[in-house]
Amino acid sequence: MGGWIMLLAALARPGRVAGLLGIAAAPDFTEDLIEATLMPDQRRALERDGRIEVPNDYGDDPYTISMTLIEEARDHLLLGRPIPIHCPVRLIHGLKDSDVPWETSRRLSGSLQSGDVEVILVKDGEHRLSEDRDLARLTSVLESLIERIGA
Repeated sequence: MGGWIMLLAALARPGRVAGLLGIAAAPDFTEDLIEATLMPDQRRALERDGRIEVPNDYGDDPYTISMTLIEEARDHLLLGRPIPIHCPVRLIHGLKDSDVPWETSRRLSGSLQSGDVEVILVKDGEHRLSEDRDLARLTSVLESLIERIGA
């Protein structure tokens, strides 16, 4: 959700954003990754109960997905139209990401109006990109972005 919030914040305050760095950014994930993959029984439970719980690969407690999240997110969808962000953007995405397909970063790149967008694909990277080598890459990309924008 962080990548989506990053984009919405940049759109809300374009004069305060000099550059963006996203990791496995997933704008519109409620439509593309949740709604599109719900099984019929999950959809019925969501409509009936207003929420469902789905397995969490990162802990023992399940994720709760609410109908409110799905409905409110529809007011903030970004992909499928040009996104008027014009600052430098760097998107890092693991090719082994089982939560967000790497193609989402490529799709996001195509929607951004900035002419300075780079998508960095990590062959053995997973969703969180939290291994030491991933953090070193993140630091390097961030330092390069800061140098690029002159901050």
